Amino acid sequence: MTTELTFVIVGASLAGAKAAEALRSEGFEGRIVLIGAESHRPYERPPLSKGYLQGEAERETVYVHQAPFYEESEIELRLGQTAVNLDAGRRQLTLDSGERLEFDRLLLATGARPRRLAIPGSELEDIHYLRSLDDSDALRRRLDDGGRLLVIGAGWIGCEVAASARQKGLEVTVIHPGSVPLERVLGEEVGGIYRDIHLDHGVQMQPGVRAEAFEGSRGVERVRTSAGVVECDLVVVGVGVEPATALAAQAGLAVDDGVVVDSRLETSVPGTFAAGDAAKHAHPVLGSLRVEHWANALHQGPAAARNMLEGDQPYERLPYFFSDQYDVGMEYAGHARDWDDVVVRGDVGSREFIAFWLKDGRVLAGMNVNVWDVTEAIARLINQRVIVDENRLADPDTPLEELTAVG
Repeated sequence: MTTELTFVIVGASLAGAKAAEALRSEGFEGRIVLIGAESHRPYERPPLSKGYLQGEAERETVYVHQAPFYEESEIELRLGQTAVNLDAGRRQLTLDSGERLEFDRLLLATGARPRRLAIPGSELEDIHYLRSLDDSDALRRRLDDGGRLLVIGAGWIGCEVAASARQKGLEVTVIHPGSVPLERVLGEEVGGIYRDIHLDHGVQMQPGVRAEAFEGSRGVERVRTSAGVVECDLVVVGVGVEPATALAAQAGLAVDDGVVVDSRLETSVPGTFAAGDAAKHAHPVLGSLRVEHWANALHQGPAAARNMLEGDQPYERLPYFFSDQYDVGMEYAGHARDWDDVVVRGDVGSREFIAFWLKDGRVLAGMNVNVWDVTEAIARLINQRVIVDENRLADPDTPLEELTAVG
């Protein structure tokens, strides 16, 4: 690659920042422009609902790189700027300032945005969404005041915020439309374990309930739901996210619940790539999927960067994420949309177990809860697509390595 080339990255996110880092580490000497709509340099999101939100982690720990990194690496970090128009064919990008950038390669790392509740009273104060560092700062200050928190939604964000708030001493109620928390991802059996974890820590759980209106004079004071009224001092809404695909759609790139990319993370227009929460990727084992987790952004950004440098490396990593709630830590590898069976090995009562989701006798995903150093073995079971003996899979005395094709 010559020094005359310009690579532009839209999204000063974890994926975008790690892509820029990878370009330099791979020897690219051309111009790198990293564009971010926020005023903060790239940061990681998991602490925003966990340690940072609880006040246990300092602000500096959330950033992807130390402040001098971008200047030292000759990466043009454009903060507080938004890309408003993309002509992928002509390889031109226009910013909200009116500046037009010509590029040779482009990476879209635009991430995702929280879904908003469009119900009466949404303009009231103390209704929080948690996606950005500013969101976490505002919620962190509010949690310090204590009071009664209502969490709407029992996905990962909702559950982690509920746990963080309870650990700070707030009264917490969670409402959600499913039968158990995390039902869409984990199913009823394993989701029920997380319900019990929160109940054990004093969270009031209201399943099968939807929010209908926020009420109060200036700030939210109560929420009218399908099951009655919940009095509260603040609300956190965690009802999922939507991929930020507006720029890609405007440019005519293929979009389908994300920016569609091939196995190399290249979009339908050559020279334009996508990675992270916004990318819908053709995975060789799991098929087409979009993953909204930290590890995906961490690894997809550099993978896209290498392919921007004329590489031909399919992205084959399995999805992976982790969550910490109270004293319960977990790791999840794989991706299960639907399954025939859930097999558990270990002791659910003591919250030390591994759960496996199976389809046609093969492991699609595995989650280890307070059991460590097993992620690689779980990944091998998924990647090798072997038909497993469920009795041996459930037996803690049978090493997972013995269940794989190569042992």
